[in-house]
Amino acid sequence: MQMTQSTVGRKVLMAVTGLILLVFVLIHLLGNTSVFVGPDGINAYAEKLHSLGPMVWIFRLVMLAVFAAHIVFGIQLTLENRSASPLKYAQNKKLRASFSSETMIVSGLVLLAFVVYHLLHFTVQVIDPATAAKAHMDALGRPDVYLMVVSGFKSLFITLIYVVSMIFLFLHLSHGAGSFLQTFGLNSDKTLPTVSLGGKAVAAVLLVGYAAIPLFIIAGFLKI
Repeated sequence: MQMTQSTVGRKVLMAVTGLILLVFVLIHLLGNTSVFVGPDGINAYAEKLHSLGPMVWIFRLVMLAVFAAHIVFGIQLTLENRSASPLKYAQNKKLRASFSSETMIVSGLVLLAFVVYHLLHFTVQVIDPATAAKAHMDALGRPDVYLMVVSGFKSLFITLIYVVSMIFLFLHLSHGAGSFLQTFGLNSDKTLPTVSLGGKAVAAVLLVGYAAIPLFIIAGFLKI
């Protein structure tokens, strides 16, 4: 199937927005790991972010827009591929598809729902107002983000939400890395195994890094 100019444009925009999101989740993970330092680590990190004022919310809104655009482009491309030649698409898909590639739309929508939940939980702080950082101050007079995070992940249900969501992130990124390189013509049959392994490695680092926080808390390694 020959791609139209609009389809090529969508693929490029989807790849670019995906790369932006990948860079963001990597940087966000680095900030989140400050929780392992203890209350002073993550509370100081949160205070630094809040000192940026309105810029923090502008950045969050921009990232949400990038995320929404990424999902819209993904849905549009999937529908275009299926409507162009359903039989041929189904045959090719069975030959080359993996579980992660077949679930890209599902994993993307799950991650969108998770992001909304995550913002309500730790940013807007309405999921558990009793332990919200804005309702408690640490010894230095800073919002006690450490208390909020540790209290939140003492719940097995909330921990499962986060860990399962990170598994979906792993699935999404496992296929996304190869798709990004293929969009810009940087992938081939020879480089496919290496690219696939590299994508899975990055996805695995993010899975372990993000999942370690709630798991360490619920296991009792991080305490209030």
